[in-house]
Amino acid sequence: MAENILIVTEDEELLDDLLRLCAAAGTGADVAHGAPTSGVSWASWGGAVSWERAPLILVGDDCARGPGLGGEVPSGPCGALRRPGVLLVGRDLDDSGVWERGARIGAEGVVVLPDAESWLTGRIADAAEEIGQPALTVGVFGGRGGAGASTLACALAVTAARAGRRTMLIDGDPLGGGIDVLLGGEGTEGLRWPAFAESRGRVAGAALEESLPRLHDLTVLSWDRGDSVLIPADAMKSVLSAARRRGGVVVVDLPRRIDETVTEALVQLDLGLAVVPAELRAVAAAHRMVSRVRMVVRDLRVVVRTPGGPGGERRYGPGLDEDEVARLLELPLAGELPWESGLLEDIDHGIPPGHGKSGALARFCRAFWDQALSGGEVAA
Repeated sequence: MAENILIVTEDEELLDDLLRLCAAAGTGADVAHGAPTSGVSWASWGGAVSWERAPLILVGDDCARGPGLGGEVPSGPCGALRRPGVLLVGRDLDDSGVWERGARIGAEGVVVLPDAESWLTGRIADAAEEIGQPALTVGVFGGRGGAGASTLACALAVTAARAGRRTMLIDGDPLGGGIDVLLGGEGTEGLRWPAFAESRGRVAGAALEESLPRLHDLTVLSWDRGDSVLIPADAMKSVLSAARRRGGVVVVDLPRRIDETVTEALVQLDLGLAVVPAELRAVAAAHRMVSRVRMVVRDLRVVVRTPGGPGGERRYGPGLDEDEVARLLELPLAGELPWESGLLEDIDHGIPPGHGKSGALARFCRAFWDQALSGGEVAA
């Protein structure tokens, strides 16, 4: 596919505007000064090759008024190949004929400037990045402090990356100490959250990915060890949107509080996981959090931690097993997560959660991704 989009217009003022929007989107453009005219073969028209290859075509309304782009097949005297990714760009909101002209050239939409400049800039940037299926985005939060949400978020990301999926792990908890520490990469070069605190509008997905630390075959956006603990809501929206446009999977480690910034993250989740130990007090604490999260996240499930901790008993007490925890929280059960022996020691030595293929975390995460990425229900 061609790197540049294609602009077709003889309107110099419109051309200047479209080139300006392309520059704002960080991409170049090929320009065809006018559509093919009557009696001119399609192959001899200067824009024919770009028309077939460009990721996006912007046709000025001035060039949609004649017969040149209204044909059905590319082999006719002046007929354009019908293809996706064609937009008709005009300036007159009151011109009802623009919609008919858009349909005649096979445009997927009509854009009227200057009103739609912001939208069109984003659409140009998306085309330049060759946007496909957005990333499956999973958020993880703890039902109570110390439930193991950050550990599970890391393990999910590590497991996805090990399976060959493009993976980004985003630390949404500024008071968590930095999720890069769990991955043993606090000293790895790359940008952290404070560098994106002033982000507004559209962030380029490729530039974001390239700027972040890469650990264990995944990309990580974490906090540094500075004093900054604020992510503006606009910055979360921009950064997470950019991450999702890259495809693959995105895992977000979320704090146990709801503010405007966390809400921006929740809105973009495809699936939320509440990690809740099988303890009555933990269930009571989780209920408050769950009641607020479920108002935003359309698919929210519970992961039940077996009781006792890494060195304690792993048997459930009477009347409070994983099914009962799910029932009390009125959530689907995503699965049971036993404590994994040696996990804390591994983290101290820079070995990330989920790294051991035979461990409880890795087994849970493999089963989770197999189900979630296949579109099926995650098995309990």
